[in-house]
Formats: sequence, C-alpha cells, structure tokens
Amino acid sequence: MTELKATEKMKEILTNYYIEAKTTTQKPIAWITSGAPVEFLISSGVIPIYPENYAAMCAANHQSVALMEAAEAEGFSQDICAYARTDFGADLTQGGPVGGLPAPHFLLCSTNICKTVIKWYEVVARKYKVPLFVVDTPFLHDGLTRELIDYTVRQFKDLERFLSEFLGRPFDRDHFIEVLSLARDATDYWKKTLYLAKARPAPINSLDSFIHLGPIVTLRGTRECADYYKLLYDEVNLLGQQGIGSIPEERYRVLWDNLPVWFKMRRLEKFFEKRKCALVVNTYANSWGGISDFLDPGITDPYEVLAASYLNVYINFGFEERIKYLAKLIDEFSLTGFIMHSNRSCKPYSVGMYRLQEEVSQLTGKPGVVIEADQNDPRVYSDAQVETRLEAFIEAMEACL
Repeated sequence: MTELKATEKMKEILTNYYIEAKTTTQKPIAWITSGAPVEFLISSGVIPIYPENYAAMCAANHQSVALMEAAEAEGFSQDICAYARTDFGADLTQGGPVGGLPAPHFLLCSTNICKTVIKWYEVVARKYKVPLFVVDTPFLHDGLTRELIDYTVRQFKDLERFLSEFLGRPFDRDHFIEVLSLARDATDYWKKTLYLAKARPAPINSLDSFIHLGPIVTLRGTRECADYYKLLYDEVNLLGQQGIGSIPEERYRVLWDNLPVWFKMRRLEKFFEKRKCALVVNTYANSWGGISDFLDPGITDPYEVLAASYLNVYINFGFEERIKYLAKLIDEFSLTGFIMHSNRSCKPYSVGMYRLQEEVSQLTGKPGVVIEADQNDPRVYSDAQVETRLEAFIEAMEACL
C-alpha cells in the first residue's frame, strides 16, 4: 500500500470519532448501515455508528474469529454474514479494537447495499428495545427512474418526521442543506482521488482506498471529512504528477469487484506487489463517490440528488447494469484484467458472479478470475486456492499483453 502522510490524519479523525461516541452523554447514538443517508443524522446532531465498519476493523486486527465464535455459540448460524456475526459477538462480549460499540438510542437501516441488514437490525432493535427506521431502495433493473426517485424522497421526508419526533425538536432543513454541501465536497474529492488511478503508473490502488474510505462512510457531511479528502486528493495528485506509482514497475492494471478480504490485506499486498500488479479501481470504494455522479439536468432538487446517489450504487444494480458498469471501468482505467471476489458473506454482491465474469470477459476481451473467499471469516479462506487462481489469472493477462 502507498505510504501516505494523510493516513495519520485519518487515524486521528477516526480515533476522535470513536472516543466521542464512547464517552458522550450529550448526543444520541444511532447505529446505521453503510449505505444509509447519514446526512440526516449529522444535521440532527446524532452520532452515527457503523457496525459494518467495526466488524471490518475486528477482522483487520485479527479479532473476528473469537467474536464470531461467541455469536455462533449463542445460536447464530455460520451461514449468515460474517459482519453480522462479528458484531453480534462484539456486542455479547464487548470485544474488539475499542471494547465494543456504545449502545444505540435508535437504528437507521438502508437496503441499497445489503438486504440482510433488515434482519440484522431487527435483532439489535429487539435486544436494545429501540426504534428502527428502514429506507427501502429497490434494485435498478432498468436504470434510474422518476418513480424510484420520488419513492425514495418520500421516505427521506418520513425520516425527517421520525427524527423530529424522536429528538423532540423540528428538523432543521437549512442546516441539512449545508450538510449536503459538505457531503458533496467530500464525495467529489473522494471520487477525484480514486480516478487519479487512471494515470500510469497509478499513484493509488484499491488496497489504499479500502483503508481510506473510513471517513467518507462514517463522517460524510462534516467539515473535517471534506477537509480530509481534499488533503488526501492533494497528496495523491502530487504523486501522480511526479510519476510515482503505488506499485513499483507497474505491469498489470486490474479491477477488484466486491469487498476486500480484510484479514489478508497485508499478504495480498505483498502478493500483488511482487507480481507488479496494481489494483487500480474497485466497485466497493466507488459506492461512496456518487453524489456528483448523477446530476441529470432534470434532477436539481437536493433531496432528489441525494435519492439518486443512494439508489445508484453498484451493488444495487441489476445484472445487465453491472455488466455495463464493469466494462466502462475496464475501458476508463485501461485495465488488463479483473478480479471478482465471490464473497461467502455478501450474497447480494456475489450472486451470479461466474456468469458475470464470463459476460464481462466476452464484452471487453479482458481476462477475469473469480476467487472464493470471505470479507471477515478466515476459517473459510485458503491461501493456496486463492493464490493458485490469481497466478493463473496473471499468466492469462501476460498472454494478452
């Protein structure tokens, strides 16, 4: 991974965020899914807590197995999402990097990244006896439509009423618009940073973006988040101008589809670096760069722009839309191939992946490979199997050069 000075600032921001969440007695806490409209919480003075992010931290720190085993001992099946099992275990044991998460006052769940979250958050709501608000975002089988935007905006207005009633004060729409502006600034810089990887050599790669997406998920809509991504952009842009690549002697340029394998980040980093293979773009990190992506001239209302951005995330696309999007990235980033992570935990992201790989390869003429793994559970991961497939994939790319 690229040695970036901005990394220390990111660690400082996230450390302060968790300290405030663990110690505050003045602000309400809401557990929220990674694809939910956090801007409503930020503008209402609510601290958003992301169980998914916390689970990823547990895996990256090699603490997820013990937590999942604690959850499984209580009856949670190994067949459900490893993020959910990790968080159930952390909640039961108050384990993990910061000693568990603070108890929620209410829950906010959106279905645009995952449908499992509904049942996950129902379990949490029952345990803590707190209200749960669900934002339903239908799949985009035929692209973005006016009906889908209107349907989502109506739910946003319902969320405003829910927050007003729960907090006992009127929802401040003027402040909300200010928060949206900051969110747009942050996501603009995030997308611009990710797209700097179009350069040869790429000054940033997907293993970097997996690490640096923390603030864009947790603190989108705050000034410190917007300032952080400008800082990150400026640093990566300078590396690009100087011709400094994240992978020395870059030879292969590859897309990564699906979530990272959090507990194997270091090993995969060394594997790809040794083979001069740069993961220059990925569908996961791109999911938080969308507020400015869909500014159709007919979509000018701030609520409609926000609805469009939350509907238009890759995992919420239908099969045909995914093929088009992957082909577009392969062309834009001048890729030599693509890797698809068939993620045991994330079935909505992984369904139909072998067929998807075939279709994208036929359309683009680029080799692809499917690796079978999991985002959080090392017990279902095989170094030998994954690396054998990746070696064959690199050979296939070499033959096409």
